[in-house]
Amino acid sequence: MGVIVGPRVISAGLSPVGVPLAPVAVAAGYPSPAQDYFQDRIDLNEHLFKDVTNTVIVRIVGQSMEQAGISDGDELVVNRALEPTDGSVVVAVLDGELTIKRLRITPSGVVLQADNPTFPDIKVPASADLSIFGVAERCLHHV
Repeated sequence: MGVIVGPRVISAGLSPVGVPLAPVAVAAGYPSPAQDYFQDRIDLNEHLFKDVTNTVIVRIVGQSMEQAGISDGDELVVNRALEPTDGSVVVAVLDGELTIKRLRITPSGVVLQADNPTFPDIKVPASADLSIFGVAERCLHHV
């Protein structure tokens, strides 16, 4: 099951983190000629966080979201201010337990869907206590 371990709040007072940005796209298929140097810089705070005051990073434990590209040990950038919609990947609190799942809103009710066929979907009973902690915006995947 994909549970969340220790949400960390990101400080609103982050200083820019400039990382070199390649001047050309890098081919994932056949090699292409590339520049010998990097000219521009990209601010990772600006690139990763749309709303720094409502953003947290959570570390994932488990394999239930692997087909969504979210693996064990990855960190998710989660925006607590976004409105969850059908199909959003959310951090849900179900009866006091944190989990990461795809939110499905169906005519018969709410389903927390795993993106791994070996894990069952969770059909949320009407009597359950469900809240959405936040909506995942980015996955920081380890290679």
